[in-house]
Amino acid sequence: MISIIGAGAWGTALALAARRAGNDVSIWAFEAEIVAAINNNHENTLYLPGVALDPAIRATADLAEAATADVLLLAPPAQHLRSTIAPLAGALPATVPLIVCAKGIEQETLALMSEAVEATFPRNPVFILSGPTFAADVAAGLPTAVTLAGSDLGAAQALADRLSSDRFRPYSGDDVIGAQIGGAIKNVLAIACGIAEGRDFGDNARAALVTRGLAELTRLCLAKGGRAETMMGLSGLGDLVLTCTSAQSRNYSLGLALGAGQALAEILGQRNSVAEGVFTASAAVALAEQLGIEMPIAAAVDAVLNRDADINTVIEALLSRPLREEAD
Repeated sequence: MISIIGAGAWGTALALAARRAGNDVSIWAFEAEIVAAINNNHENTLYLPGVALDPAIRATADLAEAATADVLLLAPPAQHLRSTIAPLAGALPATVPLIVCAKGIEQETLALMSEAVEATFPRNPVFILSGPTFAADVAAGLPTAVTLAGSDLGAAQALADRLSSDRFRPYSGDDVIGAQIGGAIKNVLAIACGIAEGRDFGDNARAALVTRGLAELTRLCLAKGGRAETMMGLSGLGDLVLTCTSAQSRNYSLGLALGAGQALAEILGQRNSVAEGVFTASAAVALAEQLGIEMPIAAAVDAVLNRDADINTVIEALLSRPLREEAD
């Protein structure tokens, strides 16, 4: 049995992917109405409306019941991951692998998702599933490739095999740090690309932001102990390109609205889903400062989102930065 902890759009899509791979699947939801909708109507009407779920996928509001599975996929919003799983501390067998599917950096602690999970479950093996994924595409069964990383490469491969189907292909790896950096920081960079599009800066500017953004997330990856080559893979460049080029991205579309002049509070008030980049921006900048590295694009996004900075002033500051060697 595989249990998905978190019944947002991404958790629901993962439940479908795991079921297509031949697994018995349950999904835990905080909201009773979502549990009822999945069990009675076979649809997550709040977060993934219009998508028919396999009737064999069962939902529960009982976290302890969901945790009786032999594999757990953790898919709550990043800022709520630690608090969501905390009630299970000390109750899980040490053999149960925990696959982190949330992307972000904790605002309060600056912890990566794996660090937050390991602090709560020090005995359990922790893995990262990340890559270029829109929940709607995964739910529809469209071809998707992801990274599944763990310090034990053999165990990561076994889990990848268990989740794989002809339309959902996990590639195993052992760079747990690198697999998370791309997934977290690309959300911040997608907001920057959306702002540029909203300001009608053109495709050249977006390409520049993606490329220089890749340099920033690589810098952070290396400072945290990850490997640069991971940033060239699915969880790095793959996720970055997807998120920075499509309005289907919640973070890109948020940036697009900001660039067009809409207020952040108004944008967020119109949504029932989380744009993780809003929370990760400040955490990424604080972590970069702690590690002694520069992330000017992330800092610019943080200034706009969290420090009431004027978008035009921030853009002018970015464009007037001293020129440097591209390799830096």
